[in-house]
Amino acid sequence: MPARRLPPLIEVAIEPKSKADQEKLGVALAKMVAEDPSFTVHTDQESGQTIMKGMGELHLDIKVDILKRTYKVEANIGAPQVAYRESLGKATNIDYTHKKQTGGTGQFARVKIKFEPGEQGSGFIFESSIVGGSIPKEFIPGVQKGLETSKENGLLAGFPVIDFKATLYDGAYHDADSSIDAFERAALGAFRELRLAADPQIVEPIMRVEVQTPAEYIGDVVGDLNSRRGELLAVEVEGRVIALVPLSNLFGYGATLKAFSRGLAAYDMVYDHYAPLPQAHDDDPTFSPAIGMRA
Repeated sequence: MPARRLPPLIEVAIEPKSKADQEKLGVALAKMVAEDPSFTVHTDQESGQTIMKGMGELHLDIKVDILKRTYKVEANIGAPQVAYRESLGKATNIDYTHKKQTGGTGQFARVKIKFEPGEQGSGFIFESSIVGGSIPKEFIPGVQKGLETSKENGLLAGFPVIDFKATLYDGAYHDADSSIDAFERAALGAFRELRLAADPQIVEPIMRVEVQTPAEYIGDVVGDLNSRRGELLAVEVEGRVIALVPLSNLFGYGATLKAFSRGLAAYDMVYDHYAPLPQAHDDDPTFSPAIGMRA
């Protein structure tokens, strides 16, 4: 069985300080992505910003240091942001028709798609169970492309939708007005309807934190983890504490732990799973952490 590929959990915006830096940045990032599959880069279509994504604060700090020291790139770096995602709350069937008439050749495509939440880490799965020619096979890639595009833009707050399956099971076409583009547009429209039909929710990465501390600081460790929305899994008398904690509440954790334990406690943190964001944020359609810049 292939190793599970972990999702990037933290992202920062990077902005080169000069045209020369911009040219060097593109080359440097391409090499760094090729060397490290857990490090990804993309351009935000709305802001035009270059966004670097990695497994944690330290991971991205190291990448920034490599850019400056190895590749001599001077850039402004955004404040670290949690890589929130969205997921579907329930399965649903969508029947959507895209129809447009402009005087000449029109556009027509009808799709019937079953959307289902998937297992953690399953990603996006597209299947076609079309039989009998209700949609010609040459148009089906347009449906998949439309869904691939849509899922990256989210349903609630612009975060990518993860871990779901879409099965194209029926539809209709027109001899003159149907095309692969029309079916792509139909898929875009079908996906938009999931906002009301599939109970989507914003999800956040949850980390498994293991702390080893002298016994006299156990109470402080437990209290601090509780204040960070931590779910305690184990508290052992020899000083081992294990908890599941939202990544958004772990920024600066190492410095805090060091301070109240006088440097005697140590911790390890690994990704565990994504979980729904608390209702206070999930109900707010405007929730979307900004990516600010720092010199």
